[in-house]
Amino acid sequence: MGSAGRREAIAKASRVVVKVGSSSLTTTSGGLDESRLDALVSALARVRASGREVVLVSSGAIATGLAPLSIPTRPRDLARQQAAASVGQGLLIAHYTGAFASHGLQVGQVLLTVDDVTRRSHYRNAYRTLHMLLKLGVVPVVNENDTVATQEIRFGDNDRLAALVAQLVHADALVLLSDVDGLYDGDPRRPGTARVADVHDLSDLDGLKIGGTGSSGLGSGGMQTKVEAASIATGSGIEVLLASASEAVEALHGDEVGTWFHSRARRRSTRLLWLEHIADGLGRLHLDTGAVRAVVERRKSLLPAGITAVDGSFTAGDPVDIVDPEGAVVARGLVNYDAAELPPLLGRSTRELAQELGMEYEREVIHRDDMVVLQSR
Repeated sequence: MGSAGRREAIAKASRVVVKVGSSSLTTTSGGLDESRLDALVSALARVRASGREVVLVSSGAIATGLAPLSIPTRPRDLARQQAAASVGQGLLIAHYTGAFASHGLQVGQVLLTVDDVTRRSHYRNAYRTLHMLLKLGVVPVVNENDTVATQEIRFGDNDRLAALVAQLVHADALVLLSDVDGLYDGDPRRPGTARVADVHDLSDLDGLKIGGTGSSGLGSGGMQTKVEAASIATGSGIEVLLASASEAVEALHGDEVGTWFHSRARRRSTRLLWLEHIADGLGRLHLDTGAVRAVVERRKSLLPAGITAVDGSFTAGDPVDIVDPEGAVVARGLVNYDAAELPPLLGRSTRELAQELGMEYEREVIHRDDMVVLQSR
């Protein structure tokens, strides 16, 4: 996994999403470190001055709100996280507004939840807002809406949010900045480990022990979430660079810092990326062998005839897992029926159901366009 020279794909990306973690913006006690924020903004302003567009995905709202509320460490309960975010988000965006203004740039705050990048009506609103901000020369500053997001609808960390935003705005590159300077082939605190310069395929990482968080303990993500974010973005044709926030200028310039995850596919829909990497199945549909083959190998829609059992409580539009006769999850999709509706339909053809119950029962249980196959994972 050797380096491939100066990273022109990063250096020449015309639209870049940059994500910065809490640990790169705050002190160990939780307060906002203005010098770090100013250094980041200076690096992004240089990118904008070169004619490239920038979207900033910034963590730090919860961490910034800890000190004003006299909370010594990041709280575990959702209510206090939401309160800290409510206080911290205003302080954070105020600092960004002032810092970017010193470079002649305007910022626009965009707070998102999972629904905003997965449900079609919300997705279109988020798409229009972000693209109009970029068209007007504004730097969007994006964060998860921690103030109102519940545990069930959270991204869980801003790495994956940044990957979905990169897909949403059709970015050419995603740069993940944190307090680590790249992916290592082992625990970087131990002698003998080395930074991985390039990842051309995630199979390159087989056998590497990946995990852990940064040094501050203020963030919610870790190396595993960064690799997952890289998988989301590279799977949609976006170059990804993981680097230290202290090397932001070099990273955005295309210098050989950090770890470059090379893009490996064409662009995919945000809905399918969410289904594959973020959504939790709210129920399970058990399939017979023939239905598994149709869904996994032939990429067909799922019909009632191939379903043998239903588990869980869900409503139409919810994500559900599709499992084979051995109980292994092979796919995930958005179901077209409530859980209570399905049992009388199992094992029956759509034609039979339409004749007996009406034409509305001729629809698929899960359409192939709302399903992702997971068996390869």
